[in-house]
Amino acid sequence: MPGPSAMQTADPATVALVRCSDYHLPRLEETLDRVLDIIGCPRDLASCHVLLKPNLITARHGALACTEGCFILAAATCLLARGATVVVGDSPAFGTAGATLERIGILADLRRQGVAVSDFRRVRPVRLPSGIRAGIAARALESDLLLNLPRVKAHAQTRVTLAVKNCFGCLVGLRKPWWHMVHGGPHGRFADLLVELPAILPPILTLVDGVVAMHETGPVRGRPFPLGLVAGGASPVAVDTALLAVLGLDPERSPLWQACRRAGLPGVRCDELRFPLQRPAEVRAEGFILPPALNPVRFSLLRFFRSTLRRTLLRIHRH
Repeated sequence: MPGPSAMQTADPATVALVRCSDYHLPRLEETLDRVLDIIGCPRDLASCHVLLKPNLITARHGALACTEGCFILAAATCLLARGATVVVGDSPAFGTAGATLERIGILADLRRQGVAVSDFRRVRPVRLPSGIRAGIAARALESDLLLNLPRVKAHAQTRVTLAVKNCFGCLVGLRKPWWHMVHGGPHGRFADLLVELPAILPPILTLVDGVVAMHETGPVRGRPFPLGLVAGGASPVAVDTALLAVLGLDPERSPLWQACRRAGLPGVRCDELRFPLQRPAEVRAEGFILPPALNPVRFSLLRFFRSTLRRTLLRIHRH
């Protein structure tokens, strides 16, 4: 079964950057399939259970806050063609993965392709390398391969949200705002704990939706930016390092990149990465606006209780 052993051929220092101007499905599928080959995805995924982990934070204010629906569909099609059993899953800030996928218009298409959807209701406690226990989606931990599908977005708390940050969605439900409240603050460990999450997940490959990005602010209420880019890699850290260079953002201004460097994670030095397609300087973004100042990571107790109440009411409404 293609699992960790099959993924050993993936080079964590390789980052594929390629221009992609729109979400036209046949062309997008061809681009994603090519990138998957370059970053070490096996051609034969028969008997392999793959979790697609997009960003499905919320579609209440439009689809831009989420990974583009066509991007998710194209990724699913590529993996199905390789023989994989595919599930799309996330733990959105508001609502469910299924409801968000329906709102962005692809739930029926996924079901027609035989792709299941998971709301990450089953939780498994896992101990992070630091010793902190985290409630992780059992569906993620049971997968042979996790295909990480973030969208390039500005972020009011972390300045930008890319591949590493998207792994935060494997922390289930109210555990996310709880982490913000308990581990946030000027002396908190939020960023340092977040960058530990990839280490306890199954093998990860990343395909980044940078065709139309979100800039100015985020992760929800930003504005569209035509970045025209797809990125991929076997290391979320390396992918983020490359994309920071594409966006022209000094890595020192990224709290998550700083946490990766403190942890000694490979992939934080752009000059040690390999770019078989295009280099960051060749696809450099002009005019991408990022928040000049960051909001506190720590949620207030009031905000936490509001989030708890909202999730409880949504759960009651569903039933």
